[in-house]
Amino acid sequence: MTLAYHRTGRARRNVVALALVWAGLLGMVLLFGAAAWIVLFLWLFSLPLAWEVWRNPESRLTLDSDTLAWHGMMGRDAVPLSLIDKVRFDRRLDLSMRVTLVLEDGRKIRLPHDVLPPPERLEAAFQAHRIATERNPFSLLG
Repeated sequence: MTLAYHRTGRARRNVVALALVWAGLLGMVLLFGAAAWIVLFLWLFSLPLAWEVWRNPESRLTLDSDTLAWHGMMGRDAVPLSLIDKVRFDRRLDLSMRVTLVLEDGRKIRLPHDVLPPPERLEAAFQAHRIATERNPFSLLG
């Protein structure tokens, strides 16, 4: 089973979210007469998403019969499947998933968040390649 995942910053979800937030802020000013400093403060929180939509970074993850490779905003790397002992899926308190590769020699490699497909698909792909997976419902450390 081969898994190929591709994501761009200018995804429809990001553009719609940004448009809704900015429309909401404009509505606060026009309909409710919100103070400009409050709207400006709230607008600042949308700037990281606006930057991602503007830059349109690409992220890729490929899992084939012998290699796990990824390319994202933080760089690129590849690991032969023969070196992976197990894969840990840790649910964080913000409900995001952290995926860590535990290698045969004990080293740990954390996959960047921007390259991760839905956790269910990734876990199924690892299991199809006979790589042990471990799920931790909520993890504060690690």
